Order: sequence, then C-alpha cells, then structure tokens
Amino acid sequence: MYNQYQPYYEVRQDKPNRNKNNGPSWGTVLLIALIAAILGGFIGGAVGGNQDMHFLNLPFINNEKSVETPQNTVDVSEINALQNQVRDLQIKVDELGTVPTTGHLEADTVEVSSQITRVVEEVAPAVVTITAVIPGTMTYFGRTSDSTSMGSGVIISEDGYILTNNHVISEGREYYAELANGTVLQAQLISADSFSDLAVLKVEGTVPAVAKLGNSDLLKPGETAIAIGSPLGNFKNTVTVGVISATGRFLESSNGYQMENLIQTDTAINQGNSGGPLVNLAGEVIGINVMIVRGSSYSSATAEGLGFAIPSNTAKLISDQIIQNGAFSRPVLGIRWTEITARMARAYRLPTDSGVYIMEITPGGPAERGGLQVDDIIIRIGDYTIAENGSFYNCLFKYSPGDTVEIEVYRGSVTKTFVVTLAGDADRVNVTRL
Repeated sequence: MYNQYQPYYEVRQDKPNRNKNNGPSWGTVLLIALIAAILGGFIGGAVGGNQDMHFLNLPFINNEKSVETPQNTVDVSEINALQNQVRDLQIKVDELGTVPTTGHLEADTVEVSSQITRVVEEVAPAVVTITAVIPGTMTYFGRTSDSTSMGSGVIISEDGYILTNNHVISEGREYYAELANGTVLQAQLISADSFSDLAVLKVEGTVPAVAKLGNSDLLKPGETAIAIGSPLGNFKNTVTVGVISATGRFLESSNGYQMENLIQTDTAINQGNSGGPLVNLAGEVIGINVMIVRGSSYSSATAEGLGFAIPSNTAKLISDQIIQNGAFSRPVLGIRWTEITARMARAYRLPTDSGVYIMEITPGGPAERGGLQVDDIIIRIGDYTIAENGSFYNCLFKYSPGDTVEIEVYRGSVTKTFVVTLAGDADRVNVTRL
C-alpha cells in the first residue's frame, strides 16, 4: 500500500531530567574539585618546604629547649597567580555550562534535512517521466493494441536533451516526457547504447531546469544519496534518501555484457525509477539509476536496499558523444563468437578454460585483416586478459574505434599474437558481429 501523503521528518529532543536544578551542576562540582586540588597542592608544597618543622612541639614531651620555628611566608605574586588560575577555571566552567549536553544529533539532522530539501527543490524540476509507446503486433486474432513502457529521465542541457536508460525506450516507437508541472512534451530519440544501458532523448522548447552532472570518481561509501523519479510510473517525482553503499560494483546485464564500476546504494529504487538521477547533497547528479537486485539465482534468500546506478562520469562520456555525433561508437572486431567455459574446455580438451572461440569472421573486417582465423581462441585484447578483466565485451570496450591493439589467441595449442586495428559501429556489417 502506498501512502498518498508526502513523508515528513520529525526532529525530537529528549525531555530534561526531573529535579535537574535541585542539586549542584556537574560544572560546579568540577570547579570545586579543581580549586581544592590547586589549594591542596599549594598548602602541601608550603608545609613540605620546611623539613625541620615540629608538630605538637610541647615541653613535657620534648625535653629539648624550645626552638622557635620560622614562619613560612607566601609571596604576594604567588597568591595573585593562584587567584588568576581560579578565575580562569571559573570562566571555563561557565563556558562549559553554556554548551548543550544534548541536541547535537538533532541539530545535525535538521541541517541535513534542510539541505536535502534545498537539493530536491533545485533538481526535481529537471526530472521527467518518460513514456515509450510500444506498437502492437500482428497475431492470428488480429493486431494487439499498443502498450507503454514508463521510466524516469533527467534534463542535462538547456537545449532539451534528456538522459535515461536504454531499457526504458528500447522497444518504443514514440516517446513522451512529462515535466514535473504536468506538461507533456513529445520527445525524439537521438541515440542509445545498449551495453551501458543509456539513451538520450530531446524535447523542443524551454525546459524548466537543467541538472548538473557531478564527478562520480569522488564518491565515498556513507555519503548521502537522493533518488528522484517515478516509481511504477504513477508516483511522479518521488524522493527517496539513503547512502552510497559501495562503488566499483560489477553486474552482468541481459546481453552478456558485464556492467562495470556501478554505484551501489540503499536508496529506495523501484521499477519506474530507471533513468532517474541519483543526487548528492551538493545538488549534482552522481549516477543514473539502472537496476535493483532482489536476490540471487544461487540462493532463495531475498534482499532489500540493493540498488545500482551508472556513474555520472560514464553517463557524461557517452551522452556527450551522442549529443555531438548523433551516436556513441563502440569498437568492432568483426567476428561471431562464443564464450569458452570450463565445462566446454574439458569436453573438447581445449588449451584454456576461458576466452572466446571464433566461430565466424566478417569478410574484410578488422579480425580478417589482422590475421585472425576461425577456430582461434582469443585470450587477451591489448592489456586486458579476458578471464581476469571481465567478459570479451569489457576487454574490447576498453578501446575506441581506430585503436590498434595486440590480440593474443590460442591457435591449436600454440599462442600467437596479432596486431589489429579496430573499426567502429558505422563500419559494422552485422550488429551481432563484434
């Protein structure tokens, strides 16, 4: 059940103890103890300074002649110094008495809550609800009706560019962006990158606000994180607050690419939050919310508070290239391949239990020009070993179109190294042949 009312934050201060003012305060006790210690040390020094002083020097106890005991004198300057010390102690105790012994946490909570409110007021107008219209399909009983996919997005440019997730718009043919004030604008898809799960849309006209992309490399676990989006597509511009749980997380996507360097957060993220911003207390977008994890295929246990976001630096790199060039170009090797597993290696007695097996080579592509052949097993691309540095895609995508890299392969039981110049998406003959 969803609460239709907005959440509120209550600042509570503990009630004072009863009879608090009936006895001496701790500051008074401290002052008395300090003064007693100083006076005791002073008197003890004065008494101990005369080793020949006789206590109870009575005639019937001591037959010796009475000796007049010299009087210990105290210098006036020492008395003044003692008085000054006592006065300084009194001032310090009075200062301590003005410092509240409770309420530090409450004061900090008020400050953080106020900052969250300011950030939301600044960023929320730049957050939009994305609707992708998915056309119906033809079936035996006729054409099905259109359906929709809904998510979130954030305006990153005064020209109307909106950043969101690829999976929010991937099956759509028409796109709409609903602003925070309820205005609905038709949007145009500029381009998308399925591997990073990012897409850029554009709307025409004046935008209400623009969100600033921050530096995600500076994030540290424990920092406050704010998510703004439209969970379930209906609860528009919902605000949830948590912390950065960790950085540098790796998760495998549905297309076999291991998404790397993700931000983990316990901020509540639900379906519909995808594509919305994760924001810090400075009002900067530090991530684009992308997925949640509820459990593991290896265990029946369920989990809560496992949300993940694409770092803002990655989002900026890809969106800038899409805005400037109309697309984000990935490097292309020009092969059709399958991944080597330990089970496959045992069954076919392969020389390695990791890498990619080349099933087909694109004629005239980078792999063929570089000397690679069908049945080769790629184990290294440039500086990155496939088994150690992730999947084939992760190693390949470390480079850009036009880069020349060394590719190490097993050809039979012998390792060979070839030099290959990578192509780009525009040169790709078949999208499945990377």
